[in-house]
Formats: sequence, C-alpha cells, structure tokens
Amino acid sequence: MLSWYLPSFRARRTVATGVVAALVCAVVSVLFLMYTGNQAADAAQSRVTEAWNRVVPLIREGPLPSTLRKGRVEGIEVVDTKRRVVAATPELVGRPPIAAFSAPRGSVSAARVLCPPPGLTGCMTVVSYKVYQPQGAWLLYVAVPVVPWYGQTTAVLLAVGVSLLVTALMAAWVFRDLTKALAPVNAIRAELAEITATDLDRRVPVPTKYAEMKALAETVNDTLDRLEGAYARLRRFTADASHDLRTPITAMRTQLEEALLHQRDTDWPGMTRAVLAGVDRLQAVAADLLTLARLDAHAPIHRTPTDLSSMVEAELDRRTYQKKIIKDLPGPVCIDCDRMRITRVLVNLLDNAERHANSQIVVSVRADDTSVIMEVADDGEGIAAEHRELVFDRFTRLDAARSRDAGGTGLGLAIAREIARAHEGTLTIEDSERGARFVLRLPLCRTAQNGQPHSTGA
Repeated sequence: MLSWYLPSFRARRTVATGVVAALVCAVVSVLFLMYTGNQAADAAQSRVTEAWNRVVPLIREGPLPSTLRKGRVEGIEVVDTKRRVVAATPELVGRPPIAAFSAPRGSVSAARVLCPPPGLTGCMTVVSYKVYQPQGAWLLYVAVPVVPWYGQTTAVLLAVGVSLLVTALMAAWVFRDLTKALAPVNAIRAELAEITATDLDRRVPVPTKYAEMKALAETVNDTLDRLEGAYARLRRFTADASHDLRTPITAMRTQLEEALLHQRDTDWPGMTRAVLAGVDRLQAVAADLLTLARLDAHAPIHRTPTDLSSMVEAELDRRTYQKKIIKDLPGPVCIDCDRMRITRVLVNLLDNAERHANSQIVVSVRADDTSVIMEVADDGEGIAAEHRELVFDRFTRLDAARSRDAGGTGLGLAIAREIARAHEGTLTIEDSERGARFVLRLPLCRTAQNGQPHSTGA
C-alpha cells in the first residue's frame, strides 16, 4: 500500500522516460503522417493532371468518344455549354454531371470536396477545368478519392506500431539500467538494516562498476567506522563514569551506615567532613560531565576580542598555588574567544601541572603570524610519547600518576581539548627537557590577521 503512494525512483524514472518517449514519438509520427499526406495529395494531383493531359487533346482535336478510359482516377466527365454530358467514363455514362460548379472568372480550374458526387460513392475531390471551344467553354470534371492529412491507413498503422515499439524499448532499457544501477543501493540498504549495536563491525559492500555508488558505499563505511569508534568510546566512557560516580557514593553510604550502627562512638564532625568531600567529588564529576555534554552538542560560543596575556595574568594573580609560577607574558596578543571557556582551559592545565610538578610551573604566551600559543609546563616526571594522546581520553589516568591525581575527575584535559577544538584550535603535549609541556594554539583575532575592524561572532 505504501508503494502506491510513494512510488520508487525506478518506477518514476521509467514512467517519465516512457511518457517522454511517447511524446517524442507522437511528434515524429505527426510529422511523418503530414509528410505522407502531402505525398499522397501530390500523387492524387498527378493523377488528375494525367487525366487532364489525356482528355483535353481529345476535346480540342476530336473526335471525342462518348466513353472515356478511366485510368487512375475514379471518374471523368465532359460537359458542354448546355450542361450535357458528352463523354464520361463507363461508371458515369448516362448519368447527370457529377458537379455543378466551375472555375471562377479569371481562373482555369477549381476543386471541391463532394460527399458523394452523383453517380459515385464516398467523398471525392472533384476538379473542374475550363476547356475553351468555339461555341464556348466546356467543363472537364475529374474525381479522385479525398486524401486525408495523414495519407494512407497503412502509414498510420506504421507510425503507431513504431511509436509503441520505441516507447516500450526505451522504458524497458531505462528500467533495466536503473535496476542494475540501484542494485548496489539496495545491497547497502539491506546491509544497513541488519546492522545493530551488537555488530557495528559489519560494513556495506563496495561496488566497483559505478563511481558514484562506490563513493556512497565508502562514505557509509567511513560513517560506520566513526560510529563504531564513537560507540566504543561511549561504552568506555559510561563504564568509567559509572565507576567514578559509584566509588564516592559507596564510600559515603558505608560511612553513613557505620555511623548509624555506632552512633555514640561516631566522630560526627569528621564523618560529616568526609561525606561532604565525597559530595564535592560527585558535584565536580557531574559538572564536568555536563560541560562535556554541552561541548559534544556543539553549543554556540560567544566570542569577543580578548588579550590572552592579560587574561592569563589576571587568573594567575587571582589564585594561590602551592608550586612556584613563572610567567612569560611579553605583551598583548589578541584572540576571539569565550573568556570563561578559555579560562577553564588555563585552570585545568594549571591544576594538572600543580598535581605533577616538583617545584615550579612555567606559563608563557606568544604569537606568530597566524596563531597565539599558550604553554603550561611543569618540572615533574613528564609523560611518555606513547601516552600523550591517551591522557586526553575521558576518565583516563596513567597508572604512575594515580596516587598524585586523586584530586582530579579524569575529565579536565578532555574538557580542555574540546574547548580548544570549539575555538578552532588545538591542545597537544610537546617535547620538553623536563616534565610535561602542554601547548594550546588558537587563531589570532581577525583584526590582527587582516587589519580590518573586528566584529564579534558566535
């Protein structure tokens, strides 16, 4: 029932091709029939002319026989000035004139269609000629069958037959070609219909005959690759999030149950501080998860021209750190950014550096021709090259750093990288003589790039 209201592309194209082919054939057929009709009319006129050439000399030179040879016309009559039939073909002998008209003054011939002429059957084209005799103008009537505009019936049958054949062949050819062309699409659709969350490793077949279909299949498989990777990351993220949320909840529940069992021996202020610490950790994880969800949803960011050096210096002056902070902020550098989010990147990098630094943290800002670079480096143990991308995964902590990273949620670096991407920038870990060096690159603001007035954009 659905296919009746929504016909397939193949059916629509086949019907459209058939209609177009039928219209073209109809136009060609009409032109062909008009041509054959003109040819038939010319042939009829030739027969009339032949009869005129044969009878007129007999009239003028005599003697004129009373019975004339019919030839290739339907009938011939010769009428004198007194409207008497003096000669006729056998079927008109003894009959009155087949017509009563003559050519007008100044003309030798005239033609009319009579249905039927006296003595004949069917519609005839009767041509009247004036033949001048001493006693006056005699009339020569020649009758031939009426020639329709299309010529003969056989021409109509031929045109109709060829049109139907061509239309059928065109529709069949298009249907066959579309069936072959759409076969890969149907195979892709069938394969996609069977893919579920449990078998995301399956891929659609890649045809080799049509470049467009091959590109479609490769794009679908690339999408499935990304989907499989995203689903794997989602499962990993869900498992890690569940663990990070369940651990403080379990600890708080244990503390509360133990306090209820031993109410008199419980250090209620200490137990309250411990539970509040667990609540703080839950709140931090929930806030980070909400931030990541907004970043993943590509929520719009409101950018304004900002001096990154001044913003970094203000944030460093606002907070106190247990490790020594070395500033390298030579001068103003302009970026288009969401101040709150870029500040969040700086805070996350500083918190990470403070947990791993031995004695000092270096924060620097500089600019090149196209971008602004902010670096946060510590003098800790550093991060191995093979682990430099792993630390940006969500809820990831390197085994060697777990004891020192207990205060983090495991989402800070992931949030920082997503914010950098939202600003069309990058956040990476690059080589350093000692410790870890995080490098944030952001585009220069448009004013600095082209010298034109800056306009705020979202």
